[in-house]
Amino acid sequence: MGIFTRFRDIVSSNINAMLDRAEDPEKLIKLMIREMEDTLIEIKAACAGVMAGSKKVHRQLDEIDARAQFWEEKAGLAVKKGRDDLAREARIEKRRYIRKKSVLEDELNELGLLIGGYQKDIRQLEEKLKSAREKQRLLVQRHIHARRKKQAQEEIRRMDNSEIMFKFDDLESRIERMESEADLVNYGKKTGLEEELDKLSVDDEIEAELQSLKKPATQKENINSSAV
Repeated sequence: MGIFTRFRDIVSSNINAMLDRAEDPEKLIKLMIREMEDTLIEIKAACAGVMAGSKKVHRQLDEIDARAQFWEEKAGLAVKKGRDDLAREARIEKRRYIRKKSVLEDELNELGLLIGGYQKDIRQLEEKLKSAREKQRLLVQRHIHARRKKQAQEEIRRMDNSEIMFKFDDLESRIERMESEADLVNYGKKTGLEEELDKLSVDDEIEAELQSLKKPATQKENINSSAV
C-alpha cells in the first residue's frame, strides 16, 4: 500500500467505529498507532526531500541572477568600447539565463505547493495520532479498571466459598472459647469490695452472738441484785 493511500485511509477512518467492531480493541489501537507513526515518518521524510529540493532551486536562482547580472555588465562594457557585436552576444547569454530563471521559478512554486500539502497532511496525521493515543490511554485505563473489578469479584466469590466461611466460623468459635476461659479464671472470686462488705456482715453476726451470750449472765446478775 502506498504512503498516500495509507494516509487517506488513516485520515478518513473512524477510530471509534473500528474499535467497537474489533475483537481486541487494545491490539487494534496499537497497530493503528504504529501505522500512523510509520506513515508520519514517511510523509515527513518526503516533505524534507521536497524542502531540500526547494533550497537547491533557490541556490540555482541566486546563481542565475548572478550570471545574468554578469552578462548585463559585460554587455554595458562592450557598448562603451564600441563592440556592439560583443554586447549583442552578452545580451543573448543574459536572455538564456533569464529563461532558465523563469523555468526554475515555476518549479519553485510547484515545490512550495507540494511542501504546503505535505505540511497539511502532517498536521492532519498528527491530530489523528494524538486522538488515537488518547483513545489508547482510555482503553488502558478501562482495561485496568476491568481487571481490578474482575479480581474483586473473584475475591468476593472466594470469600463466599463454604470452606472459607467454615474457617471463619471455626476461628470465631475458638475466640469465644478463649473469652469463656478468661471469664472462668476469676469465676467465684469476690472483689475487694465484696470481701469488705462480707467482713462487715461477719462482724455484725459475731457481735449479735456475743450479745446473746451476755444476756443470760446479765439476767442472772439482775436476779441476784433483786434478791438482796
